[in-house]
Amino acid sequence: QVQLIESGGGLVQEGGSLRLSCAATGRTFRILSMAWFRQAPGKEREFVAGFSWSGDWANYADSAKGRFTISRDSAENTVHLQMNNLKPEDTAVYYCEAVIMGSTTDYWGQGTQVTVSS
Repeated sequence: QVQLIESGGGLVQEGGSLRLSCAATGRTFRILSMAWFRQAPGKEREFVAGFSWSGDWANYADSAKGRFTISRDSAENTVHLQMNNLKPEDTAVYYCEAVIMGSTTDYWGQGTQVTVSS
């Protein structure tokens, strides 16, 4: 089992920055990849950014490229999402997701709200 706890959301003005964090606990040695998704009101959950636990690859949604950076603090098994130049359309609940070796389901955190005012 892996537990994911997000933090770092909040209210920010357009053009501002926020850094989200996702702390992974439990059997972290079984993590294959982690990612950030988001869900705005009335919309489906969408992929934002993700990377392999080994660091072999990283992917970003087109909306995140050039503005968001996903990174990992190996010592603390924490994944960060640095978000710069935020726009009102970035307003959503952001979720951390982990793909686990040998598991048929993904693991999700509880979500953290990001609100960008214009």
